[in-house]
Parts: sequence; structure tokens; C-alpha cells
Amino acid sequence: MAENSRMTIAVHVLAWMALAQRRGQEALTSDQVAASVNTNPVIIRRSLGDLRRAGLVHVRRGSGAGWSLARAPEQITLLDVYDAVKPPPLFGMHHTEPNLECPVGKGIRPALGRVYGEIEQAVRLELKATSVAEVLRESLRVP
Repeated sequence: MAENSRMTIAVHVLAWMALAQRRGQEALTSDQVAASVNTNPVIIRRSLGDLRRAGLVHVRRGSGAGWSLARAPEQITLLDVYDAVKPPPLFGMHHTEPNLECPVGKGIRPALGRVYGEIEQAVRLELKATSVAEVLRESLRVP
């Protein structure tokens, strides 16, 4: 299974923007952000587009162009970011209908659907409890 790093990149982008803001730099270019993430600016622009559509960042064009936070980092939760990047579900069901004549095949989807729904809710609660400011604070503690 391939991992999806869209969430990680988006949180990195927001934490870097929060640090820049704290240091007096209100706007960053996608090239500046890409340098921190160590990736192509095109990937960063896609991520910034998701974050902009979700109302988490603003873009300024012309003189002083760049991207900036739309809210204080303390007011942006990881759930806000998660919803902005819309990662695929943690778990998926069969790609084809299981054999409904089989006792397991008949009940597997409802059984797992309940469990997967509870897992998704637990993930959402955990993400809602953490802000971008907290991620930045923890990131800066690492020597």
C-alpha cells in the first residue's frame, strides 16, 4: 500500500508559514516553502491550492506576492488540514461485491463498516485536538 504524504506536506507548509509569520515575514513564495519541504514547488502549489480553498491560507499577487496564513496557527487544527487535503479513507472495502451466499461475504461489509467508521471518528477527534501551533512548537524542540 502506498503512503499518502499530502497531509504531512500540508501541515509542514502551515507550520513553516507560522514560523515565518512569527519572524516577521507575512508572506512566503511557493519556492520558499518548497525549499523547506525539499520538494518541487508544483507540489507545494497544489497543496497551497487545497489549503486556500479550505480558507486556511491567502494568496497575494503583485508586489509582495506570496502565501500567508488566513487564521492564527492556534486556530488551525490538524482536522482542518485533513479535511482540506481530503486523503483517501484509511481502509477500503472490497473492489468487487463479495459472495453474498457466503456467511462471511454477506456480513463482512456491515461489520467492517461499523469498525472503520469508529476508527475514522477516533482519528478525527485526535486531529481536532492538535493545532498547527502545537506542531510547530513540537517541531522546534527537536535538536
